Amino acid sequence: MEVFVLVVLVVAALFILGLIFGSFFTVQQQSRAIIERFGKYVRTARPGLNFKLPYIERIVQRVSLRVQQLLVEVETKTLDNVFVKLFVAVQYRVVEGSEADSYYKLQDHVEQIKSYVLDVVRAKVPKMNLDEVFEKKDDVGAAVKSELDVSMKQYGFEIPNALVTDVNPADNVKAAMNEIQTQQRLQVAAAAKGEANKILVVKNAEAEAESKHLQGEGIAKQRRAIIDGLRESIAAFTDKIGTVNEREVLNLVLLTQYFDTMKDIGISSGSKVILVPHSPSGMNDVIEQIRSAIIQGNETTAQK
Repeated sequence: MEVFVLVVLVVAALFILGLIFGSFFTVQQQSRAIIERFGKYVRTARPGLNFKLPYIERIVQRVSLRVQQLLVEVETKTLDNVFVKLFVAVQYRVVEGSEADSYYKLQDHVEQIKSYVLDVVRAKVPKMNLDEVFEKKDDVGAAVKSELDVSMKQYGFEIPNALVTDVNPADNVKAAMNEIQTQQRLQVAAAAKGEANKILVVKNAEAEAESKHLQGEGIAKQRRAIIDGLRESIAAFTDKIGTVNEREVLNLVLLTQYFDTMKDIGISSGSKVILVPHSPSGMNDVIEQIRSAIIQGNETTAQK
């Protein structure tokens, strides 16, 4: 009897403890608790301390109302036949008041969202070429959000946002795109280099032309100075010994220019050996050759 009484007391104590601890429960903020009674949904418990009938009612699911994020990887083909992987971040949450629908109407809401994302992306991206996918990835995200928001609303979910976080083409396509950018930059660099060389050549030509112009002016001034000096010398010479004809003056000018030229050749760097006659008769030949060249040049200029 004593053993029987002890067993009864223990069972009674356990039953009372079950009543106490099984009757009260807490629900965290931004959460809800789904309560069933004998397998049937009866209510949704809100945050705080709650009561349920022990051994009759039970918590079957705690539902979070926080925004959650699901990253979906989608592989598809673009209009220009390039395979790309799009990474779509879907932000979703349970609508307050629809906690029971989110639990009872969908077996696996994650797989359901993935299916909708795959369907929308694979319907929209094949209508765009690769460049448009990069430029209009926000439009793809907006289409995913719009489609998901309508479809998931009946299951107690809402979609605050859907973002295409990355567009990743195949490795060979990325290498080709990088090569195109490299060649375009090389083309721009080559054009800039060519323009710089053109400017340098033009400036060098202008400098050379200016140098030739100044050099010509210097030679002309030099010859005028020589002629003026010879004129004074001839005037003084005529006063002493008599008249001097024009031919003798021309010969003197030509000989002076000839010897100046020979001097410049002799002192210039890299000059070559030149063999010329320097006898008196040789000087006359040089003078005649120079005079003939000058006359022929003047005749040619007059004919033009």
